[in-house]
Amino acid sequence: MMDRSRHGGPYDRGAADSWYGRTPVPHYFPNGTYTQPKLTYKEMSKVEIEEYWAGYDDNESQPDMRKEW
Repeated sequence: MMDRSRHGGPYDRGAADSWYGRTPVPHYFPNGTYTQPKLTYKEMSKVEIEEYWAGYDDNESQPDMRKEW
């Protein structure tokens, strides 16, 4: 398991995509949120992709965990 507390990591980005109601597309920022480079699913390892989906699914499983616009 990777560090799930790191901003910009796969878990964080998955949870954020769920929170904001975005279409889930695995990606992450190894140098911090919105700091380049942005790695896409084509550049991610299996473990990194699994962490993205864990963050997305964990957020989806919690009631009222969506941004209210």
